[in-house]
Amino acid sequence: MPQRVALELAVQDPAGAVIAADVGARRVELCSALGATGGITPSAALVEAVVEAAAVVPSSDAAPILEVHVLVRPRPGGFVYSPAEIDLMLREVTLAGDAGVDGVVLGALTRSGTVDEARMRDLIAAADDAEVTFHRALDVVADPLAALDTLAELGVARVLTSGGAARAGAGLDRLAALVERSAELGIEIMAGGGVTPADIPALLGTGVDAVHLSAKRSVADAGGPGGGGDAGYEVTDPELARAAAVALGLPAAT
Repeated sequence: MPQRVALELAVQDPAGAVIAADVGARRVELCSALGATGGITPSAALVEAVVEAAAVVPSSDAAPILEVHVLVRPRPGGFVYSPAEIDLMLREVTLAGDAGVDGVVLGALTRSGTVDEARMRDLIAAADDAEVTFHRALDVVADPLAALDTLAELGVARVLTSGGAARAGAGLDRLAALVERSAELGIEIMAGGGVTPADIPALLGTGVDAVHLSAKRSVADAGGPGGGGDAGYEVTDPELARAAAVALGLPAAT
C-alpha cells in the first residue's frame, strides 16, 4: 500500500500545533511573523511551549505524535548570510535542539546562487539528531536539480519548494522533475508556497512526499500607532486545516 502523503502546517503558536494534531498532520513548522515576512525564527519560549503542547496530544495508529520543526531564519529577505548571522543561526539551532524539537528548517546560499555548502555543513552539525529541512531558498537557486543533489549529499532530510513559482500550484512541472530526481537521492520533496486545499489534488499528481501550508486567517485587532497599526494578527484556521487534511485523505486524530 503506498505511503500516505504527509501534511505539514506552518503555525505560530501552541494553539496552531493542537489544531494540526487534531486534523492528523504529521508535523508543524513553527515560525513567527509568517504573513509579514514569510517567517522568521520564533522565540525560545515559544519553541518550548509548542514542544510541550505537541507532547501532550494523544497519538494513534492513524495520527502519531505531532513533530515540531522550527524555522531558523534570522531576518526577512534573501538567504546569503553574514558570519554574524550564521553564528546567530547556529545558536538558534542549538537552542531548538535543547528544547526537544524534531527538526529545524533552514537554508543558506552563496552570492552566486548555489547552496552554501560550508555553512550548511555547520548548521547540520549543530542540528545533531534533529532532521534538517531546506526551505524555499531552493526556489531562488540557479540550478535546483543540482542543489537537490548537493543537499542530499549533505544529509538534508527534505526540501520545501513551490517549484520555483510564486505558488506551488503554478510550479507543477518543476515539482515533478524534483520528485523524479529525488527518487535516486533519498531526499523528500515537500510542496509549499501559497497552497490552498483546492491545490492539493494537482500537487499529489506530481508525486510529492508532503504538502505544506499555513491554513491561516487574520484576526482584526488594531494596535494603534505604537502597535503595528490595524494589521491585527494571524491564527491557524481549523476549517482550512481540516479541508487540507480531507484533500490528502488523512484520518483526523479527533
